[in-house]
Amino acid sequence: MSATVSPADIGSYWLASCNDDLTPRPAVSGDDTVDVAIMGGGFSSLWTAYFLLQDNPDLSIAIVERQFCGFGASGRNGGWCSPRFPINPAALTRRFGAATARAMLVAQQTMIDEVGRICDQEGIDSQFNRVGVLTLARSAEQIPSVRHSYDAYCKLGMADACELLDAGQAQAAVHATDVHGALRLHAGATIHPGRLVRGLARALERRGVRIYERSEVLQMVESPAPALVTAGGTIRARRAILLAGEAYLTAQPGYRRRLIPMASTIMLTAPLTAAQWDSVGWRGGECLSSYVHTTNYLTRTADGRILFGSRGAPYRYGSDMDEAALRENANFDWIRERLIEWWPSLNGIEFTHRWAGYLGIPRDWLPTVHFDPERRLGHSYGYTGHGVITSAICARAMAGLVTGRAPDPHAPYIRAQAPNWEVEPLRWAGIRYVQNAYLRMDVAEAAQKSPPLDANLAKYLGEP
Repeated sequence: MSATVSPADIGSYWLASCNDDLTPRPAVSGDDTVDVAIMGGGFSSLWTAYFLLQDNPDLSIAIVERQFCGFGASGRNGGWCSPRFPINPAALTRRFGAATARAMLVAQQTMIDEVGRICDQEGIDSQFNRVGVLTLARSAEQIPSVRHSYDAYCKLGMADACELLDAGQAQAAVHATDVHGALRLHAGATIHPGRLVRGLARALERRGVRIYERSEVLQMVESPAPALVTAGGTIRARRAILLAGEAYLTAQPGYRRRLIPMASTIMLTAPLTAAQWDSVGWRGGECLSSYVHTTNYLTRTADGRILFGSRGAPYRYGSDMDEAALRENANFDWIRERLIEWWPSLNGIEFTHRWAGYLGIPRDWLPTVHFDPERRLGHSYGYTGHGVITSAICARAMAGLVTGRAPDPHAPYIRAQAPNWEVEPLRWAGIRYVQNAYLRMDVAEAAQKSPPLDANLAKYLGEP
């Protein structure tokens, strides 16, 4: 049995302020039989159950979660409802054609509105706020990336979805240092993901879904009698067993190389004063980031804090997902320095929360949704940090596959499985190399120096 972790152990502001009773639900105790059994208690699982019940309200569904609903990335993310698909528009077009690329981006935008509507309908106070996305160029070297992104949208006939900002316009939007321009996406929202994940679980319980927590799946039994076996009992399924564990799927036999668990680290400030917000700007409260190689993402919370997320603990050999390694992550100091680099006026500001978590990265960065009706086994995974919205899109597709609806022809993520990552130690060596190279590239760029000699090799290895 995996070690028990409490919400307080994680340190996530989203869980601490979700306005829900975090006392774990009862574990599996005895055997049970339902129509559909789902492993996992995050967005992917909950959205799947939600969309299954939309068209089939009489289905009996059980959700089996190893810790508690919201334990994984669903309770530890940056609070974005992002219009971005895990693969960028140019790469989407190159790999799947313009029609599919456009369809995927429109699906992301549409689902943002759907999530807002569902929150209203279910009475989930998720602090949903349509603010768009603003990505800054914080060096002259990042300007071509801004233009490349804008051009990719234009080539798809989506110029109305975004706009280019010059240095003056971008600086007016966000008073950060070294702002040279920006790309604004009009779609996008911020959200309180803790309230959303816990609210979805409550909404499902009102519809009769059985949610078991503190129940690790020890074995999956396939057709002719599909079941999830736990220490406390067995949950049998008449129609389907669905696996929705995201990065934690790597602990299951047969899934160890489908994903790698990649860590991301977040710190949260105390609420800013009015004078501090004047110095920061950012009145629009957009989902904020910059064109760096080591990802950053910033959120203005509803109570006036700044969330700053960036690189996490280095990849651990064998896809190890040790929780202690996250809490001991040295990158918290890195984030503190980056925030002050953006806004020197905030030097000395208090940070009230810090946490880290694992997200699932497929080898080709493309999510996977699959259901085998003969085996009555399905899985959904691989959102690369875009799970608030992309998991909902994939969940709706999964619900359709289970109930026999024809799949969307412009859904490249509907496939049997993602390509496997390399075996160890090649996987560890390659990932650690790319992580190190990206950091060296960003350090060189910030110092206005030439990129490392191996920059192109690192980009080739690190891009989908």
